[in-house]
Amino acid sequence: MDTATATASADPNILGLALIILFLLVLSGFFSGSETALTAASRGKLRSQADKGSAGAQRALKITEDNERLIGSVLLGNNLVNILAAALATTLFTGLFGEGGVAMATLVMTLLVLIFAEVLPKTYAITNAETAASLVSRPISLVVTVFAPVVSIVRLLVRTMLRVMGVAVDPDSNILAVREEIAGALSLGHSEGVVEKEDRDRILGALDLRERVVEEIMLHRSGIEMINAEDDPADILEQCLQSNHTRLPVYRDEQENIIGVIHAKDLLRAMYKLIGGPDGDAAKLKNFDIRDVAMEPYFVPETSTLDEQMRQFLHRRTHFALVVDEYGSLQGLITLEDILEEIVGEITDEFDPDGDIGLKPSADGHYLVEGAMTIRDLNRANDWNLPDEEANTVAGLVIHEAQMIPTRGQVFSFHGFRFEVTDRTGNRITELKIRKL
Repeated sequence: MDTATATASADPNILGLALIILFLLVLSGFFSGSETALTAASRGKLRSQADKGSAGAQRALKITEDNERLIGSVLLGNNLVNILAAALATTLFTGLFGEGGVAMATLVMTLLVLIFAEVLPKTYAITNAETAASLVSRPISLVVTVFAPVVSIVRLLVRTMLRVMGVAVDPDSNILAVREEIAGALSLGHSEGVVEKEDRDRILGALDLRERVVEEIMLHRSGIEMINAEDDPADILEQCLQSNHTRLPVYRDEQENIIGVIHAKDLLRAMYKLIGGPDGDAAKLKNFDIRDVAMEPYFVPETSTLDEQMRQFLHRRTHFALVVDEYGSLQGLITLEDILEEIVGEITDEFDPDGDIGLKPSADGHYLVEGAMTIRDLNRANDWNLPDEEANTVAGLVIHEAQMIPTRGQVFSFHGFRFEVTDRTGNRITELKIRKL
């Protein structure tokens, strides 16, 4: 009679323990899934949902601002329920099977925790990160508030231990800058075939404007077409008509002495007005002085960033600037189109000769490249990764690596590429043949 009564009273205890363990497993799954959802959710997508009125997304954004406190609270809750569930399971199985129940409890709880408290909730959270983050944001906010004192103590202890080991911790700083995160996402998307190369290049080009300077993309002074203010007006008119450019610098005495910039349309209007219209006297052009029409030159330092220079172009409502170095010497020129080409790629029109960008594939697998082509343009065109820290142009890279001015026919191999100098004018490398090794 006493044995039957003990068995009957034991059954409710076993059932109660089993239900408590089941509840703890559910809590463990909740903590595991919440941690994954809140850390995997894109803050950009959450911000978009919050702007559309999602209160859950707004809460998720708020609690993920301090990831260290969030993760500490969730891990604390998760470990509490896992350890308690394991202890209760050991008690349950030991009561049922004796000493062998310890091993059985370990095996059963490992399987249950792995499947139902780890893999299942985390898989769902990764698949629906933003949705799950919004759903769990309210209860997790409460957990973070309740565990805040304990987490603060643990936080202090961890930082002290890391400081003793010589590890500097700044929880308020992002591990990756926003630009690097975007660049990494674009590269990953391109490698997986989700993002087109052109789209990746345009976005990265826009992001790079703040990191690059005018000197890197300017037209060097050796390639600038200029007008001599002392030339005969008829010769000036002929030069403007034959030029592919609408704006030309005007110099006097020497090309370093820039006194203005002439716009072809302003020049034609002034000359047309001076001769008196279609029936006027062309001989009156002898009295034309280009300095009366030329605009004041706009000079910029070669160290200006492209982002700042584009802002200046928009502010001043001009598209053309002359680049000088720290001593005031002319180094080149830059236009708004040059900056835009860093974003959208080469822009050509009917006046650009053959739309040539200085790169031609050859039948033997090489590329014929103009020496003046920038390394960045070459990398973008072929999806290469030649370094551009030490030189802006392909010719400059070869000279830097060779530590000499190569002669025609010389071959070099560096950075995983083969470079052959195919043409040289004076001390300038004008053409190379390049092949990836």
